[in-house]
Amino acid sequence: MADESQPSQPMPVPVDESHIVATYANFCRVTGTPEELIVDFGLNKQVAGTSPETIQLTQRIIVNFFTAKRLAYALSMAVARHEQAFGQLETDVQKRVVHQQQSAKA
Repeated sequence: MADESQPSQPMPVPVDESHIVATYANFCRVTGTPEELIVDFGLNKQVAGTSPETIQLTQRIIVNFFTAKRLAYALSMAVARHEQAFGQLETDVQKRVVHQQQSAKA
């Protein structure tokens, strides 16, 4: 008879990765409806302080709110582990820019 005091381990879900397409994105936009979230990804080629350029969106993922909540939790845990290993991430670009001081003697 099986020991019922042991919690059952979740079974791994088989996945097929043969059709994955990897794309780099440094920009995302989140919109949605009452039933789902729409997350668009693209590449922002602008350097801080340059004139605005249109960001080309290249990928869209649509998820229901249950999946969005699980994704938010997984991303939060991954970022927390990264920050624990490498330090706090600053998302404000202006705070990350290193301003070189001008020499008083010119």
